[in-house]
Amino acid sequence: MRIGVPTEIKVREYRVGLTPASVGELVLAGHEVVIESGAGEGIGCSDEDYVSAGAGIVQTAQDVFDFAEMIVKVKEPQPSETAMLKPHHTLFTYLHLAPDPVQAEGLRQSGCTAIAYETVTDNEGRLPLLTPMSQVAGRMSVSVAAHCLQKSQGGRGLMLGGVPGVLPAKVVIIGGGVAGSHAAEMAIGARADVTVFDRSAKRLSELDAQFAGAVKTAYSTQVALDQAVLQADVVIGAVLIPGAAAPKLVTRDMLKEMKDGAVLVDIAIDQGGCFETSKATTHNDPTYIIDGVVHYCVANMPGAYSRTSAFALNNATLPFALAIANKGTRAALNADPHLARGLNVADGQICCEPVARDLGMHYIKPDWLTSI
Repeated sequence: MRIGVPTEIKVREYRVGLTPASVGELVLAGHEVVIESGAGEGIGCSDEDYVSAGAGIVQTAQDVFDFAEMIVKVKEPQPSETAMLKPHHTLFTYLHLAPDPVQAEGLRQSGCTAIAYETVTDNEGRLPLLTPMSQVAGRMSVSVAAHCLQKSQGGRGLMLGGVPGVLPAKVVIIGGGVAGSHAAEMAIGARADVTVFDRSAKRLSELDAQFAGAVKTAYSTQVALDQAVLQADVVIGAVLIPGAAAPKLVTRDMLKEMKDGAVLVDIAIDQGGCFETSKATTHNDPTYIIDGVVHYCVANMPGAYSRTSAFALNNATLPFALAIANKGTRAALNADPHLARGLNVADGQICCEPVARDLGMHYIKPDWLTSI
């Protein structure tokens, strides 16, 4: 198969779809790979590194799209990229379509087959291609919260862990999944006062055991969450409903009653955000303030740690990329129901039920898809 990797063009997105090591594996399997010149610079990999791994170097994104049958990216295609997609293309990347009708329509109109990292599953019902970036975003959420608490950033002027004689910050984490548990680990390490909310009693028990009681756990009723948010210095939104838009769990009215200088970090912003006042920001301008509450809503948080993130992501995506390349897209999807759950768009239709529901569009399962 002919595989292409363009340079990511989302604002301050430094990751790359394939590392040189992944290119080497694909080339060893008999496939052709081209990389847009400079695509790996953000992770410290030169064109020469890719050539040594067996890739060809092309000069423009258009060259990549013209050559490739499969396009491997990190972030969702921007409009200029969607315009280059054709029916023969397989796009393998994060999509986060539920809150993005413009992208969904562009992919539909292109006729391409689009497989989203974030809805591929495993035998335990987990999301293995989302996990590494959730780990990065969860850990990062605490460091950005600590920064945003500084008075110069609009925060309360409060250290997460306090100092002897001064109480630590109260950190509320909404969602005890991968991102939430990694946020809890870092917040506990910073000596903050940490409470994790989740709707799974089983998960709360696991977190209690994992952290040996160092984290408080609470079942997430709206009343209990409202009370905790009003007392919080930091609220980290780590809610995930696979494929679907995130629920709005902190309302605009609640902001008026929160502490002045409190911080909201919305890890769920790629899926529309779990705070009513969330709007996607960039690493160029990451925060804004509403009613005295600092909002951090960067839509590609792991891009800040591009090398760590790209290598972690490739560890997870490479086996699936190899399966698609080795078998062909449709055969690979029919051979693996977990990969098939990553199918979001095909034949001009939305093929992921939660995405279709949130977009108000028809869900249509392709007649050639037999694995699910």
